[in-house]
Amino acid sequence: MIIIGEKINGSIPAVKEAIEKRDAAFIADRAVKQTVAGAHFIDVCASTAPEFEIETLKWLMKVVQDATDTPLCIDSPNPRVIEAVFKYANKPGMLNSISEEGDKCEILLPLMEGNTWEVVGLTCDNNGIPNDVETKVAITRTMVEKAAHYGITPDRIHIDPCVMALSTENNSLLNFTQEIRAIKEMYPTIHVTGAISNISFGLPVRSLLNKTGMAFAIQAGMDSAVLDPLNREMMGTIFATYALMGQDRHCRKYSKAYRAGQIGPAAK
Repeated sequence: MIIIGEKINGSIPAVKEAIEKRDAAFIADRAVKQTVAGAHFIDVCASTAPEFEIETLKWLMKVVQDATDTPLCIDSPNPRVIEAVFKYANKPGMLNSISEEGDKCEILLPLMEGNTWEVVGLTCDNNGIPNDVETKVAITRTMVEKAAHYGITPDRIHIDPCVMALSTENNSLLNFTQEIRAIKEMYPTIHVTGAISNISFGLPVRSLLNKTGMAFAIQAGMDSAVLDPLNREMMGTIFATYALMGQDRHCRKYSKAYRAGQIGPAAK
């Protein structure tokens, strides 16, 4: 499972305060802890007023890169912001994100030509997030074909089928797993990602739904996720699911994660 650490986002109150105070130590600590916990990418999202977003994102990128070698996932709903800060990345990472909404593909995909950058692709367009599997698959196909024009192969793309809240869509997870399977069948090397915690929005005991939903999604083929790597229960679910599916030879990764303190009871 490719883990995209989600804990440096200005929408989180503590991070918002750290950004406002330019508390580099707080941001650096979050970056290091996510790396130690197993994050493969550190998502950096300013979530601030548009006029301050570029400056804030540049600052976040510098702080994180000074603290850890883990590649960045540069995150903004505005592709022009990502384009503006792209050159400040020390090494190839991930762009978050393209979609068929507006000109996101046209702005961001050229940045990935001739290098090893990866990208998140959301299955939405100018009409919003579709409810049917067929439209999401069609949007995926369009993005993959556009990426191919820049030499970007499917294995550099992380498709997010945009899981809907179970509280508003009773078949949300069933549709999500169907979308994962359909996308993987069409492009076997593509990654499927997402924020599985969206599934539990508005419901009690969210962690229970999130962990169970993750197990179902992994079984369907999800191999990338935007989550909190410090959430030991979720990380434990991920390692346990791969082991139970027979995809962890002799449970070596599961056992290694336990010995490293990533899963199981936290050390006192």
